Amino acid sequence: MIYVAILGHGVVGSGVAEVLRKNRDSIAHKAGEEIRIKRILDLREFPDLPYAELFTKDFQDILKDPDIRIVVETMGGLHPAYDFVKSCLLAGKSVVTSNKELVAAKGDELLEIAKENNLNFLFEASVGGGIPILRPIDQCLAANEVYEIAGILNGTTNFMLSKMIEDGMSFEDALALAQKLGYAERNPAADVEGHDACRKICILASLAFGKHVYPEQIHTEGIAHISSEDVKYAAASHRVIKLIGRAVKRGDGHLYGIVAPMMINQSSLLADVRDVFNGIMVRGDAIGDVMFYGQGAGKLPTASAVVADVIDEVKHLKARKYLFWERGSEDYVVDYTEGQTAVFVRLKAADKQAAKNQIQSALGQVEYLTYPEAPEDEVAFITQKLPEKELDAALQSFQGAEVASRIRLADL
Repeated sequence: MIYVAILGHGVVGSGVAEVLRKNRDSIAHKAGEEIRIKRILDLREFPDLPYAELFTKDFQDILKDPDIRIVVETMGGLHPAYDFVKSCLLAGKSVVTSNKELVAAKGDELLEIAKENNLNFLFEASVGGGIPILRPIDQCLAANEVYEIAGILNGTTNFMLSKMIEDGMSFEDALALAQKLGYAERNPAADVEGHDACRKICILASLAFGKHVYPEQIHTEGIAHISSEDVKYAAASHRVIKLIGRAVKRGDGHLYGIVAPMMINQSSLLADVRDVFNGIMVRGDAIGDVMFYGQGAGKLPTASAVVADVIDEVKHLKARKYLFWERGSEDYVVDYTEGQTAVFVRLKAADKQAAKNQIQSALGQVEYLTYPEAPEDEVAFITQKLPEKELDAALQSFQGAEVASRIRLADL
């Protein structure tokens, strides 16, 4: 018998309890041991649940209980989750978490503590919810030299962009619908400003390339500035707009990373990732492109990934799984402006010919775009692939024309 505790009984935590109880027999068969919940930490009361007697409001009831070998953290946020997880590892308990903010900010430190204490710290559910991604990168693709990871890592923003692309919705209407359906929080900043996707690409890059990437090192943009006009111009060029998290290992050993809306070709596998689904592309020297697709959130899909980690930890209570990366460094991730990209630009210009003359002079050959009913005072175009610093300098030099939109292109 292996006893576990759950920190937090919200959406994911209650899902973990449900899966562990409902599938108890099959889980025991797979783990080789019966797994039983001994304590659940939450400040709220749940008197009507059939396992109401398991609840406690005191973390010490879990920390000081020698019978509890594995702790599942589903509280979310950095504090007190970080302090609780660190304390559990130092007390000799392995930990499973779904907390992307925790892993992105403190994963290197917590992995080091787990290693020093011959314990496991696993977090499959922190990136793709129910999508298996971390274990395949760590194990199935171990023979590859992975050099790029890119993908649609946030279901809320992908749902909103899908509605803007397919139904012609405005950003505001798409957000209101996402909130009505429960896909977006009342305060949607973590999703629409790109922070959620940033944390996930940090975890993916840290695992794939072996060195911690901190969220503050990744240039992050959201989708609030994307307009229906941008969507129509993209369609006119056989492209779609997606919020993409991307990390590329450079030849000099440094990392280029970014989270931003990008235009991708309609022929791309990622272009077909719609609604609340996620799609993650991993590029390796031997395997080529591998795509992981599925629901990136939700109660039971996420709980499924958490419980799979619990089973894994039960199997490795006396033999630590090798999941590890080094501490990060300030100079590891390069300034995003050092990267090269083509960009879509939408200019507001009273004198369109004068604007085109400036474009030709500053940027050389470009591809002009239009669509039926395009505003008369706009000039839209796609540049050649150039260093971002050069592109920004060129756009800032324009006179008599205002940059209404600037969206990177990605070859994915």
